[in-house]
Amino acid sequence: MYELGPEFENAAVSPGTNILVSGPPLSGKRRLAMEALAHGANDGEGAVVVTTRDSSDRVMADFRALLTDPDQAHIGVVDCVTQHQGRSPSDSDLVKYASSPVDMTGIGIKFSEFVEEFYSDRGVRQNRIMVDSLSTLLMYSDLQTVFRFMHVLTSRIEDADAVGVHIIESTAHDAETMNTLKQLFDGLVEVDDDKQVSFQLPGTA
Repeated sequence: MYELGPEFENAAVSPGTNILVSGPPLSGKRRLAMEALAHGANDGEGAVVVTTRDSSDRVMADFRALLTDPDQAHIGVVDCVTQHQGRSPSDSDLVKYASSPVDMTGIGIKFSEFVEEFYSDRGVRQNRIMVDSLSTLLMYSDLQTVFRFMHVLTSRIEDADAVGVHIIESTAHDAETMNTLKQLFDGLVEVDDDKQVSFQLPGTA
């Protein structure tokens, strides 16, 4: 089981669970998702962040701030932003680059490389994945394309016995889009404007 930590009312979910974290801008949902990853990383689990919004530098700084021993943590960031801005960095142990948020094939490949690396090379059997955010993917691609990509990604997370925490701006999309995407997830965490959090997680009452 994966314990999600105090921010998630100490709920535990089974390997292969995918959770959607939904809320308006500035409601703290990104930090909430990071806390779930950090809770595992502090126990030696792997953490992979797919960022379509912020550069890997910012993601790494924010994430490391939540860790008790950042230098010992197994962290990987799939950065879909930096190359899109016209820079051409090289992949490293910590960061792999996809060309843009449209490059879903590239995102999938880089994500799989990290999970494979953690599992095979480092012996990290439990991994947590964060996608920030589905809303950015939807800015660049249509719903059908994003749905297909997320269907593949959530299935890979399931196959890897990992846990996925995926972020979406609830106010940026219509009800049909939200309802379509919600089908892909096992659990839902909703944050409102007042930063009140409600949980619908599998296996919890």
